[in-house]
Amino acid sequence: MKSITPNGVQPEDRLTSIDTLRGLALFGVLLVNLVSEFRVSIFQQFLPKDGPSPLQDRIVETFVSLALEMKAFALFSFIFGIGLAVQFERLSRLGNAYLLLIRRLVVLLILGLIHLLFIWNGDILTEYAIAGLLVLPFLSAPSRVIAAGFIMALAFYVTMPMMSLPISWPDLDTLQRHVAQANIAYTKGNLVDVWRFSIHELPLLLPLHIWIFPRTIALFLFGIFVWRAGVLQRQEQYRKLMLTVACGGIVAGAAMTTASAAGTLAQWGTFGTVLAGLTSVVLAAGYGATVLALVRHPVAGRVLQVFAPMGRMAFTNYIMQSVIFGFIFFGYGLGYFGQLGAAQTLLIGVAVYSMQALLSSWWLSRYHYGPLEWLWRTLMYGVKQSMRKPILCK
Repeated sequence: MKSITPNGVQPEDRLTSIDTLRGLALFGVLLVNLVSEFRVSIFQQFLPKDGPSPLQDRIVETFVSLALEMKAFALFSFIFGIGLAVQFERLSRLGNAYLLLIRRLVVLLILGLIHLLFIWNGDILTEYAIAGLLVLPFLSAPSRVIAAGFIMALAFYVTMPMMSLPISWPDLDTLQRHVAQANIAYTKGNLVDVWRFSIHELPLLLPLHIWIFPRTIALFLFGIFVWRAGVLQRQEQYRKLMLTVACGGIVAGAAMTTASAAGTLAQWGTFGTVLAGLTSVVLAAGYGATVLALVRHPVAGRVLQVFAPMGRMAFTNYIMQSVIFGFIFFGYGLGYFGQLGAAQTLLIGVAVYSMQALLSSWWLSRYHYGPLEWLWRTLMYGVKQSMRKPILCK
């Protein structure tokens, strides 16, 4: 059956800078997931420290917490919004953009639920699919409406801590019991035991997703707005803006992060609460603008392009990471859950990411898409897509 590629994003018609940015964001997401979720229970961070960790572990934990936690996911959300805008713009030439995008997001929802329920309960794809469906009406709205939606969603997110919202959170005793159970189930349990406990854990994870959901919506809308403004399509024209956001975002975001970690913002009342909520977004904006500015540099650009294949196969690589780390840390595999320090885990993450980067580069030299990207595209269009690249004879 003939491949259908109805004005979607073709492999040869991509912005490498976005793929590079997505690949780097995926690296940050990997490190956060490894250090704070696969290595130990995600709820461990909400408990008092048992005792001092080795220096190298404290350095890694501090770096991940201050530089990457929440920031990498913020950047990833922003890029997802850009992707929605790109797809809508290209598919609008067919006249059925909304139908295809709804199908695309429903497929993502199904695949995300499979990942969430059967592979790893730290899944983010399900949330992205739901948020994507909610922001779809904004894709044809005027830019001012998109900007207003972004501001309102972000304002709601940063003021949530000051509201009396019916979002329950377990007390300290419940968290301690749960972490103790997790240390047994994930370390010693077989595949069925781990699966049962991960399902049992979902109600505790739900409040975390609810708290972050407005920010996800806001960043999707911001990504749509940035694409609509043409910033990424005309990066040379907006070079000064990129440099300003890069410097301002990193300096201001680092200062806000430091103040938040030191407890200074907590002493500033409402204003401090708002700043604390904005911290991850400001620093993520600085990261993103820095990468986009550097990809235009003749030397830095060539170095950064090594991340582009990871970005093009982000879906496949994200799921592959869950499978690999599940085997390394859970009882049905090597059972290293709770056994490794943050520094050791960081080295494992770098090794796995490097392996994936090499594999992605090799794969994309032979195929148009990653395996899951191909499946996603095929299910969206309802027609089998071309996978292998033609062999060029000299």
